[in-house]
Amino acid sequence: MIGILGILGYKYIWQAPKYSDGEELPNFRAKLVNGNSFELKEMRGNYVLLDFWGSWCAPCRQDNPNLVKLYNQFNGKAFTDSEGFELVSVAIETKKESAIAAIKKDGLRWPYHIILTDRFRSEIAKAFGVREIPTKYLLSPNGEVLSVNESYENLQKLLANKLK
Repeated sequence: MIGILGILGYKYIWQAPKYSDGEELPNFRAKLVNGNSFELKEMRGNYVLLDFWGSWCAPCRQDNPNLVKLYNQFNGKAFTDSEGFELVSVAIETKKESAIAAIKKDGLRWPYHIILTDRFRSEIAKAFGVREIPTKYLLSPNGEVLSVNESYENLQKLLANKLK
């Protein structure tokens, strides 16, 4: 008989993001909310926070003010080893309109917003092993994972240590 620890262990492993520190994330293509094409590899040279979230997800919506602060603090700044900092939001949704309303309401002012209306069944969510949200990957300028689901305090410290 599987005990509660076995069930919790299985849940932890099943929900864990697919990639970890030091691994290179695969490229993907998608349409941005504004209709432009997007490829993750175009972000090379920058620190990138790839944020999987949902308008229906209370923890995600509670995280959004922290994302706005992080973006405002580091976007457009000079780093010792990169061109800059970008944030890419990938909304896991059933209705595009819900994500667009949340983007506006929460003041998510960065230009890179992708909405996946087939939720966790989308090719992008499957490729990244996203089974729960929020899931965040901080990428190095060469596309390697620096951290997964890091606290905002640690993200700020890491990025602040790389400023010129």
